[in-house]
Formats: sequence, C-alpha cells, structure tokens
Amino acid sequence: MSELRYGIIGTGMMGVEHIHNLLHVEGVIITALSDPDEGSRGSASDLVPGASVYANHRDLLAADECDAVVVASPNMTHVDVLDDVLRTDVHVLVEKPLCTTVDDCYRVLTLAAGREAITWVGLEYRYMPPIARLIEEVDGDAVGAPRMIAIREHRFPFLQKVGDWNRFSRNTGGTLIEKCCHFFDLMNRIMRSPPVRVMASGGQDVNHLDEVYDGQAADILDNAFVIVDFADGSRGMLDLCMFAEATQYSEELSVLGSKGKIEAFVPGNIVRVGRRGEHFFGGVESFEVQDDRIAYQGFHDGSSYLEHMHFRDAIVHSGAPEVTLEDGLLSVAVGAAAHRSIDEGRPVLLSELLRD
Repeated sequence: MSELRYGIIGTGMMGVEHIHNLLHVEGVIITALSDPDEGSRGSASDLVPGASVYANHRDLLAADECDAVVVASPNMTHVDVLDDVLRTDVHVLVEKPLCTTVDDCYRVLTLAAGREAITWVGLEYRYMPPIARLIEEVDGDAVGAPRMIAIREHRFPFLQKVGDWNRFSRNTGGTLIEKCCHFFDLMNRIMRSPPVRVMASGGQDVNHLDEVYDGQAADILDNAFVIVDFADGSRGMLDLCMFAEATQYSEELSVLGSKGKIEAFVPGNIVRVGRRGEHFFGGVESFEVQDDRIAYQGFHDGSSYLEHMHFRDAIVHSGAPEVTLEDGLLSVAVGAAAHRSIDEGRPVLLSELLRD
C-alpha cells in the first residue's frame, strides 16, 4: 500500500496530539475522525479537512476507510470501543491506560486472542530519548543486574478535559492508573522479574479540593509514594507529586545495580552513568541524548512521534507490537494494587488481581 490510512477515535486533547504527530509521519494519511463531542470533532477536522468525520466510532469502522486506528477516547470508554475495534481486521494503537480495571484488561485480551492485526498499547515513555538510552544501557549490563529502580515525577496538576471526566477516579481508574501506568510499565520493562507486591501511601491534599461537578466532588489523588517488590527480590519506588510545577525536571529515573547507577532526566534529555570503581561522588559520566529522527516534539518530548514510527513500521513489515496488551495489563494491575494498598492500608499481592 502506498499510504497507511489512519482513523482517530476520540479527538479531544490526546486525539489532537496524535493527529499532530501523524501529520509528520511519512507514509501515513488520516482519513477518518470520530468523537461524540461536536467541539472536539470540529477542532480535529480543522487540522485534517479532508478526513471523514463521524459522531460514533462504529460508523467510522463500518465505513472501511482505515487500515489502522488510534483509540484516544476517555479511559473508561476504552474497553467498549475496543470491543468493536477488535472485531475488525484494522491495526490499533490504544492510548494508556489500556483500561481502568484489571478485569476489563482481561476482557480485551480475550477479544484480541488469535487476531492477526497489531494491537499496541500507547505507553510512549519507553521512547523518550533519555529513557530509551537508559533502557539500552541497563539491557547492556551497564549497572549489572538491576536491584533498585527509583522514579520521581513532580509535575503540574491534571489538565482540564472535555466534560471534566478526568476529575473522577471512576472514569480514570485513579491517578495511579491514569498517570502512573507509564512508570509502572517502565519498572516492569527494566527490571528482570515480574512484580509481586505493592505498598503505597497517597492522598488528595492540594489540587481540585474545591471542584464540584453535578454535585460530586473531584476525588483524584495528587500525591503518592509507591513501593513495588519484584520476584527476584529487587524493588522499585515511585514518588509522585502533582502540585510541583515549580521544578526543573518533571521526571527523574534512577536504576542501580552491583556495577553502578544510571539516571535519566526529563525534560533536558540528560543521562548520567556512574560505574563503581571508576567513578566517585560528582565524577560520573554525563551526556545529552538526542534523536534526530524526531520531526515533532509535541507534549512528550518526541516520544509519541517515535512510537508512531515504530507502530507504522510494524504494520508495514508485518511485525509484532513492541508494547503488548500484556504490558498494558501489568501496568494497570500495579496501579490498581497501589490504590487498593492505600484504601486498605496494607501491602497488596499482585496475585490478588492477576489470573493464572
């Protein structure tokens, strides 16, 4: 095929972000858009005036105008949208989180079983240049077998979305699923055994305290500490604060093993590597990481653009998804375990949520 035809299901903030990225990806044309919100449809249509526009994703699928679709609708709609998409033969990239509950993730896995078209979960933080370099270094044994991973995100509050759907945990899955599935996915990708236990403490202490919608108060957490234990005895730590816009780096990642330590900083694209016996305090190797392939930076430091390039190439070359439904499930399961730990005040085993 000369050009891959893409449809965008959900044309709010993230749908528009995907459109901007795809407009810079070679070999791709956006042929169809769908969203139940008239304003969102109009904004997206202005960017792609030649695309067909639908109020319902089922009409988009029935029109048979797409080789691939991007699902960027609100979190709580993913499972039902995918129920329709996965019955077709189109390739799909679904935004994170895969679903808002572990059970819904399993429902999607069942729907996708035996399907030949690619199903890819949009956990694009793997593709941020400094994080991708960190993963490459760890895979290359730069620090030895990883024993600890620490991730800190200090950032601004949740942005406003259409209909304020992201102000309620029932719609997002909760902050530790909605926002932090990215970080749990990185932990799961980098560490060398599966997560087995989660302990967390968190709350809603600063943001959205006076926000009420249709008589219901916003209930999303704005800070948390999460500890994840892995089967081989290694461990991870997430430090999340969403009232920390007065900061230099929004994300900092550290991986430590018997041979040393590697860090990545975002934004800034900085990576630092310290090797035991070679470096000491303050004397580590530091370098800036760039990826010249990035044609559009967007909201995520070019990672969404790189993700789309990899997704496109997998379609063209009949490849496999690099971020699988199982990856999406496990990132949601760790977040769900963290919320349960906070709610019940105890460590939570992943076996309480995952099926054999």
